[in-house]
Amino acid sequence: MSQTETLILDGNAVADGIKAQLFARIAGLAEKGITPCLATILVGDDPSSATYVRMKGNACRKLGMTSIRVDLPADTTTEELVAAIRELNADKSVHGILLQHPVPHGIDERAAFEAIAIEKDVDGVTMLGFAQNAFGFADYPSCTPAAVMAILDYYQLPVQGRHAVVIGRSPILGKPVSAMLLNADATVTTCHSRTTDLPAIVKLADIVVAAVGKPNFVQGDWIKPGAVVLDAGYNPGNVGDVDYEACLANAAAITPVPAGVGPVTIATLLKHTVDAAEKFGTYRKE
Repeated sequence: MSQTETLILDGNAVADGIKAQLFARIAGLAEKGITPCLATILVGDDPSSATYVRMKGNACRKLGMTSIRVDLPADTTTEELVAAIRELNADKSVHGILLQHPVPHGIDERAAFEAIAIEKDVDGVTMLGFAQNAFGFADYPSCTPAAVMAILDYYQLPVQGRHAVVIGRSPILGKPVSAMLLNADATVTTCHSRTTDLPAIVKLADIVVAAVGKPNFVQGDWIKPGAVVLDAGYNPGNVGDVDYEACLANAAAITPVPAGVGPVTIATLLKHTVDAAEKFGTYRKE
């Protein structure tokens, strides 16, 4: 397939569709005195993490949601972070909790994730949330994997019976998206940067999900002609995990970076927060 025929999977269009459906739901909650509220926790002063948190806060405000930002110093201990999360768990006006990761060295990130109450785990980071996703009934699956599935659905790209190759095995991206594709009746091969003869395995894929965290890792000659390529990576300089220009030549459809999976991830986070507000909402405290 030539480059001019390749379908560019516009994440902004998918995200706008998700957010358009949220306006009426948020208005309905407002009539009951409920404002969906997402609490974000940022530990340390990493500029990229700060930018992500700010983007999520701005996205909330544009939809008429509330965003609470909790900033903690880089020398915060695991115990102090867990205590802050438990305070948010107890606050009935907070419907979703997002811990921006990675956290500074010295903090037990898994212990912090596990402190998030399952009903507020809108980013799907807890072990229980992971297990529910694997079984196919998570209320709030991990947002980036859910975004990948939303793009496939929006563009009506077939998954059933297709061979999907996922490059990456993190507990909040590679593993959960593998489970979601499997639950959608794809045949899934989960690979990683140490997989033997990785290019040959990727070349068998009808659907490629790149989630390895290495810039321009997936090369153009790895892609089978007609494959769908979803780049879930984001590296400094607005660079994904896929060599975009090289992969265009063979891909039938491909996500760009930026404006691919990223905007849909944020929209999914907002949707999960609204879902939680509808399920567990209460009147906001003045």
